[in-house]
Amino acid sequence: MKYIDMENWDRKKHFKHFNNLDYPHINICANVDITSFYSYIKINDLNFFKSLLYLVTTTINEIKEFRYRIRDGLVVEHDIVHPSFTKMNEGDIFSFCKATYYKDFKTFLEDVNRMMERKELDLEDEAKDDRIYITSMPWVSFTSVTHPIHMNPVDSIPRIAFGKYFSENDKILMPLSVQAHHALVDGIHMGKFYKRVQYFLDNPNKLLT
Repeated sequence: MKYIDMENWDRKKHFKHFNNLDYPHINICANVDITSFYSYIKINDLNFFKSLLYLVTTTINEIKEFRYRIRDGLVVEHDIVHPSFTKMNEGDIFSFCKATYYKDFKTFLEDVNRMMERKELDLEDEAKDDRIYITSMPWVSFTSVTHPIHMNPVDSIPRIAFGKYFSENDKILMPLSVQAHHALVDGIHMGKFYKRVQYFLDNPNKLLT
């Protein structure tokens, strides 16, 4: 982790502008084509959610703007961010799981499986910002999502949501929503995220091995 030199940062003016807004977050939702990805995980007997979790977390870590966080008016850049995701339990009550991101897919899956086996309900914030919040709503093919956030202190952790996939024109599509703090992330970075995610979805063998 390192602190950004705010005085010489090329986003200095953008940061000041958006960080002073009452609600500085942006959210984009788009359908991604998971046809090749879906076929690949079925053939290779891989878990849908866990594979998608790895794919998205890998993409987030490739784009530095999604690794920026605001701390007491300053900006830090994490070397790696890790997924914190929701898991449905008995009685339709969910809990949060905090896993460690590993570049090796199999090692990542082992850690995710270990964390998902924990029984306790974890709703406490650890005051850590090297996280990316990820949730899945497989019941709804949504077109937009709004996530709860802290306004004070500043909450700059990106949120990602997966929706219910559906068939259209011989393709399998899935809603994918991304929310981020606009003082750190612009539309172009959102575009890079979707482009890279789609590349991995089209070529799952490049990543899920």
